[in-house]
Amino acid sequence: MLALAAALGAGSCGQAPPPRGMPAYTDHYEMRISTDPMPARARERTTFKLVVRDKATRQPIDGGEGLIYGNPQDTRVKAWDSFVQGKEPGTYYANIHYVVAGDWAMALEFRRDSTQKLEKVEWVQSVHNASAEP
Repeated sequence: MLALAAALGAGSCGQAPPPRGMPAYTDHYEMRISTDPMPARARERTTFKLVVRDKATRQPIDGGEGLIYGNPQDTRVKAWDSFVQGKEPGTYYANIHYVVAGDWAMALEFRRDSTQKLEKVEWVQSVHNASAEP
């Protein structure tokens, strides 16, 4: 049993950690969505990181455009932002300022360029109460 544990441990040494974030897929894109901070908190800026690859070739998509938006399920408040390309290949950033805690119905739309149709991903984002103020 100890030999099996040692073999499993040795097999994972030197390997990259698994990618962080939630995987999402559309017809043409493979995405990974993560937030900072994690978990997201009300009344604090949440930065979304979107990593996009072509689903067929697995190549990073640079020069794309998109936006993220959402609303809590029990109010008419809305939040949104456009994605801005980051320095890393295929990486985009946007900021959301959640006004209230709770479950938010979220969506993002993305396309390679303005000649392509927007492809949409939807999910529910749990937003925690704001951090205690010092």
